Amino acid sequence: MHYQRMTIEKEAPEEVGVAIKYNLSESAVSDQTLDSLGIKIPSDTVLTYTEHKGSHKIRSLVAETCNDLVTAEDVLVTAGASTSLFIIKTAILGPQDHVIVTRPNYATNLEIPRSIGCDITFVDLDFDSQFRLDVDHIAASIRPGATKLISICSPNNPTGTVCTASELRSIASIAKNAGCYLLIDETYADLNYSSDDRILRGAELGSHVITVSSMSKAYGVPGIRVGWLTTTDPALIERFLAAKEQISISGSVIDELVAEQILAQRAKLLPDTVADMRRRRDFVGAWVEKHQELVDWVKPEAGVMCFIKIKRGLDGGLKAFYKRLLDVHGVYVGRGSWFERDDSFFRLGYGWPTWEELQIGLKAIVEEIQG
Repeated sequence: MHYQRMTIEKEAPEEVGVAIKYNLSESAVSDQTLDSLGIKIPSDTVLTYTEHKGSHKIRSLVAETCNDLVTAEDVLVTAGASTSLFIIKTAILGPQDHVIVTRPNYATNLEIPRSIGCDITFVDLDFDSQFRLDVDHIAASIRPGATKLISICSPNNPTGTVCTASELRSIASIAKNAGCYLLIDETYADLNYSSDDRILRGAELGSHVITVSSMSKAYGVPGIRVGWLTTTDPALIERFLAAKEQISISGSVIDELVAEQILAQRAKLLPDTVADMRRRRDFVGAWVEKHQELVDWVKPEAGVMCFIKIKRGLDGGLKAFYKRLLDVHGVYVGRGSWFERDDSFFRLGYGWPTWEELQIGLKAIVEEIQG
């Protein structure tokens, strides 16, 4: 493994610090507390190892989001989705293995294959095509007998776009026919704006499909470090469990206890959260419409963020724009380079700030683009 720090982590808000007054870079709902979620930690909780696969209650609640083909035995709880991604890729990939990765994407999905030394083909999602996933491009990128993994992110971070059920089935079929795995990062699936009951979960599409998700984004609890991976292939689960045991043996009993209580309230918590995020998305949409000579976007279908495109040249260039935005206004957004895109794009997180902070931040962005 050849580790390098990712730009998105070096420039994470918690690393930048006090200069940020209006944080519009986050890709989660606002941070919650034990009190806000009604969480109780019994004082007699035994601080011991948890079950190595993770809390059976968490795994059962995760399985409930899928169809009857997925059970608690198909779920492995990890320290956040990032650990799931690390386990999956280091367990099934080696140097020179061919991997197809869509971009933009959560940065870890790009960097881990590089750290391993994989041969990567990137399939870039294009703004002009509304960031739709080009299934034909993925099919054309397959190298028979050599491609080991197709890695996609749906709902997408940072664009908020979602693969249709038909697109997911097509990609799963391509992967199966190629004899490779399909990895779907579906961390934002619980934050779905569609009128459909739910987004199709990838683990339903075959034993060669692996998915990851997390508590961090939809529930506002990134500090408890609870995520999971899902696959209906028992041999893969066993291999991934072996990796987890060698990394950490088990998870945190406190973290898992908190996660159990949150997931048990899922049916109560998520409708209000999704309704609020939809209002926020539509507020940003009205801002884009009002300033369409300055900015553009692809309307998100899920999640809590969008990828804003700056449509005009800026005084002093893009680097100076982002510096002024932070230094003068205290406003922070996620530059396109966090996702290996040009900095004429930036991730705008509308779910984490307060309404007032969001309004102030959007006003400052317009002021700095206008110059």
